[in-house]
Amino acid sequence: MTVPRLVVVTDHTQTSRPLPDVVAAAVTAGARAVLLRDKDLPLPERRALAGELRTRLDPVGGLLIWGGATGAPEGTAVHLSATDAFPAERPPLVGRSCHSAAELARAAAEGCDWVFLSPVFPTSSKPGYGPALGLDGLAALVPGAPPVLALGGVRPEDVPGCLAAGAHGVAVMGAVMRDPTVVGAHLAALGVPAGAPRT
Repeated sequence: MTVPRLVVVTDHTQTSRPLPDVVAAAVTAGARAVLLRDKDLPLPERRALAGELRTRLDPVGGLLIWGGATGAPEGTAVHLSATDAFPAERPPLVGRSCHSAAELARAAAEGCDWVFLSPVFPTSSKPGYGPALGLDGLAALVPGAPPVLALGGVRPEDVPGCLAAGAHGVAVMGAVMRDPTVVGAHLAALGVPAGAPRT
């Protein structure tokens, strides 16, 4: 199992055009893993949207990740919130959002394949989770955790610091939803060639 170095997290409320078009542009820019979050949408609409995103990702060997514990199409990777119960039947890949040492320990005990750790930097997209961890906070929490993807206000210029702090990679939402071409700069900072497999 290969954990992505970059995950694009969707939020249709931050886009100025249809979400499938934004994801298509992000894929063109090199994205190969997309987390369909958008939990405010009705389940049938989310499932239809997942099908549309697969048409963008499948041709390039990309990975679609379903946000949440329920309703995931069969055989789809899943990303759980900090409070979601672990599925009784394990999906092929499972990630979890974490904000503390206790949540990271839980994810490790569950055998999660990766975790998002946030917020690393101040961001309006992740309110209510306390102050930003900063690079020192990130570095303090990484040991013993599953592969960590830093989330929360991570700009391309922040990526080297996140990697030096021990992060496996990064997850990006708002910046990519507003301008999907920024994916290329994040990948360059990660040292991943645009269009490379999801490594």
